[in-house]
Amino acid sequence: MALVRIKTKYQVTLPTSIRKKARLEVGDLLEAKVRGNRITLTPQTAVDRELALALEDVEHGRTLGPFRSAKVAVRALRRTAKRLN
Repeated sequence: MALVRIKTKYQVTLPTSIRKKARLEVGDLLEAKVRGNRITLTPQTAVDRELALALEDVEHGRTLGPFRSAKVAVRALRRTAKRLN
């Protein structure tokens, strides 16, 4: 069990062994939750809003392709753009 001390600005340093086991790097995000007197820190990832929307499109089948060539892909994109305008 690793003990950590709360510093003057309420900062806590995670011991190296804990950081390595959790594969944490500088700049990673941790979600903090409190249940009773227990605090849990869970690694999280932030996803860019546009990327999240694109992933949602893929999950719902709103995609084009695959295409045999770049020429065929461009043609399909132009047809789709015309329909949307």
